[in-house]
Amino acid sequence: MTELDVLRVFCGPDGAGGNALGVVRDGAALPGAAERTALAAELGFSETVFLDDVPRGAVDIHTPSGRLPFAGHPLVGLAWLLRSLGRPPRTLRPAAGEVAVRFEGDITWVRGRPEWVTARTTRQYASAAEVDALPAPPPGEGWLYAWAWQDEAAGVVRARAFPRRGDSVVEDEATGAAAMLLTHERGRPLDIRQGTGSQILTRTYPDGTIAVGGRVRPDTP
Repeated sequence: MTELDVLRVFCGPDGAGGNALGVVRDGAALPGAAERTALAAELGFSETVFLDDVPRGAVDIHTPSGRLPFAGHPLVGLAWLLRSLGRPPRTLRPAAGEVAVRFEGDITWVRGRPEWVTARTTRQYASAAEVDALPAPPPGEGWLYAWAWQDEAAGVVRARAFPRRGDSVVEDEATGAAAMLLTHERGRPLDIRQGTGSQILTRTYPDGTIAVGGRVRPDTP
């Protein structure tokens, strides 16, 4: 069995919530793309990340359905894990490109480009209560990020994410890439409260890049 770390990424301030993540630190142990997707499907997490080159920070991200060029919660989780092992990275390199990493207190930040986000639809609802009332998944096809302002002046958003891609992930607890896309669309930093108790923070930069950040905890039984 491949050695695996399991984390919860984008936990709330009280440590609740967070999206489960599988981390395979020895990517060479499972080199094939089909094998990696099969492991991701077996685990059933929204994503599993494989670390292929420690000095370069080269990583490979898989869902239960296939490979992703970029995703926020695997990169935040892996950066946190490497720091906890005494090897804090300054850069990670998924297929999409170079991702800068920053640590501020208990928040781990990764910074990328919104054009790296694979096809998703953001849909605004009139209230947080409407978002909460949605079935999982709502009717329709394609990746949906449902959101509403919880406190518009403060930039606080209530959100839920529905991949609707036909695999085992019916609702995604906390989604860094979708948070990046929404931040790009709104043109401002956000404090996103997603799922059952997760928190995703975002920042905008003049060069068009966006950072997503959050807390990470080991997933212990």
